[in-house]
Amino acid sequence: MGQITNARIVQTVSAREGRAFLVEQGELIKVIDVRGQQAVDFFAFCRHDPREYLSAEHTRVGNLRLFPRVGQAFYTNRRRPILTFVEDHSPGKHDMLVAACDPTRYASLGFKGWHASCQENLMSGMSALGVEVIEVPSPVNLFANFPLEPDRSLRVLAALTKPGDYVVFKAELPVYVCVSACPQDLNETNAGNPTEAGIEIGSR
Repeated sequence: MGQITNARIVQTVSAREGRAFLVEQGELIKVIDVRGQQAVDFFAFCRHDPREYLSAEHTRVGNLRLFPRVGQAFYTNRRRPILTFVEDHSPGKHDMLVAACDPTRYASLGFKGWHASCQENLMSGMSALGVEVIEVPSPVNLFANFPLEPDRSLRVLAALTKPGDYVVFKAELPVYVCVSACPQDLNETNAGNPTEAGIEIGSR
């Protein structure tokens, strides 16, 4: 389980950076926390029209869950299945409530000057594939540990993953996917120490 025996893409996404990839319909996407305790912002856009993208809010209502179970779909903003959640070899803590970090977020946390962000990683990754204008949707925050408290407040805690933990998705449409090894180091998201992420794309 989890092995992509015919991987055509095997890459490491460096700490604080992001990469976008072309994925064919039916291919598997494996996202790996290489060193542990690293959140990964994950985005998917339809290749035929990037204005259609993986939508957190449509996925929540499509499954009536805050995050899909293995075997359930992620949906687009046009309510079509875009990915299926195939495997989860992690503690199972993921998030679809928190926006991608961006320059304004780091300024609000008191950081002065430029800081890498998942929003900029998404935009530069898609630009490298020739897609210059995109919506910045709410991400799938893989491995992120943002528990919802009984009073409905959110906490930001360190990811619980261990080195080598991973998830696998299946593309239900031809897509662009973008993986950002979240650069957040001003709170506990990545245990204060952003590290790299791995990605494999292919088939079994």
